[in-house]
Amino acid sequence: MILIKKISFINLSNLKLIFLNRKNFLKQSAIIAGAGLILPGFSSLKKGATVLGSNDTINIGTIGLNSMGWWNTKSLLRIPNVNLLGICDVDKSVLEKRKAEMDAKGVNVKTYKDYRKLLEDKDIDAVVIGTPDHWHALMMIHASEAGKHVYCEKPIGNSIGECRFMVDAQNRYGNIVQVGQWQRSQNHFKDAVKFIKNGAIGPIRTVKTWCYFGSLKPDPIVPNSTPPKGLDYKSWIGPAKTRPFNASRFHFTFRWFWDYAGGLMTDWGVHLIDFALIGMQASLPKTVSSIGGKFAYPNHAQETPDTLTALYEFDHFNLIWESAMGLDNGPYGRNHGIAFIGNYATLLLSRKGWEVIEENGNEKKVAKPFVGASDNGLDKHTLNFIDAIRSNDPKKVNCSIEEGASVAKVAQMGNISYRSNEKLFWNSKTNNFSNSNINSKYLMSKYYNGYSLK
Repeated sequence: MILIKKISFINLSNLKLIFLNRKNFLKQSAIIAGAGLILPGFSSLKKGATVLGSNDTINIGTIGLNSMGWWNTKSLLRIPNVNLLGICDVDKSVLEKRKAEMDAKGVNVKTYKDYRKLLEDKDIDAVVIGTPDHWHALMMIHASEAGKHVYCEKPIGNSIGECRFMVDAQNRYGNIVQVGQWQRSQNHFKDAVKFIKNGAIGPIRTVKTWCYFGSLKPDPIVPNSTPPKGLDYKSWIGPAKTRPFNASRFHFTFRWFWDYAGGLMTDWGVHLIDFALIGMQASLPKTVSSIGGKFAYPNHAQETPDTLTALYEFDHFNLIWESAMGLDNGPYGRNHGIAFIGNYATLLLSRKGWEVIEENGNEKKVAKPFVGASDNGLDKHTLNFIDAIRSNDPKKVNCSIEEGASVAKVAQMGNISYRSNEKLFWNSKTNNFSNSNINSKYLMSKYYNGYSLK
């Protein structure tokens, strides 16, 4: 079995990762393919990230600034003794915009177009990764090797295989890694789970999760075009298959294309399915079956389905996922949520709050009125990350790399079933599907342009 034991950076323009087996990992890596250059700061590995005390300033850098990467950064900067040293984005317009924001606050930050250069900065203790999903694995592994703590946006990987590599990397380097599933830090989510675990709603036979968002609609098909001025499109593509630039696949809408992400299933599903699994104390399913398609917007640009239903089989309950683009009227009159359906009552949970609806004819009277959200989950999540860094305790984070990987795998399973049009059977002993063809085609993301994980 091949394990991550050493990562070598090879060739500034055509980076490649080479993973050595256990037998060879102790050897100082000198494996170079072609005429390469080992980047400064990576040829001699830091054995773990910097240990920081309670009063030390924690210097952060952010890679990917357009959306959640910047929201995460601003949240971190609300914490005392957290300082932003560097920002990185391949889109010059976004980079300049964020630089101007910090200049207006009197904060001088270095700017980078190449994230590897940011990672070379010995003064940066932790990095935020807020790029499109297909870059998460490479950047998280590189940052870990560089001795940085990591706050990585969800889903952590764009395939089941990437998730495994990322978990192995954190285990090797021992750095603090927080996955950006901030609902785990919000009080009402935790309170709802406590209520479920006390058994008040009775045995739970079904958990429903859903996302119906009227505002999330795919873009119309537009012609390929020249990349916007200032965009390093080659670096944006990175390990994905090279395609002509198309505005419908760029910035926010990258979510609707398989090369870069997994649609609503991985965008929102990892949040909602996460709490379904927490509430049921479950991990990976035995089987998964998905159906759906481009029913509402068949002539639009997206590849991922606008309508999807996935059914997961666990030992003692079923889990259902539903998503619909362009609709708001979801189950129970909510556009998103989690419903734990028990014999005595149903607990409804969303970002707005939670309540318990009594089952008709039930004598146990376990109904509970709506309890609204009362705190900022994102701010508590970033604070938890900083606290874990100061404690030098990877187990202190509210969403570890292992936990983020588990729910990302479940979401990926749903997508794989849809894409393959097959019911899938998961083997927990071999950690793959029973169908070898499915494994070879979908288990690991295909890497291009000289990048590889192997």
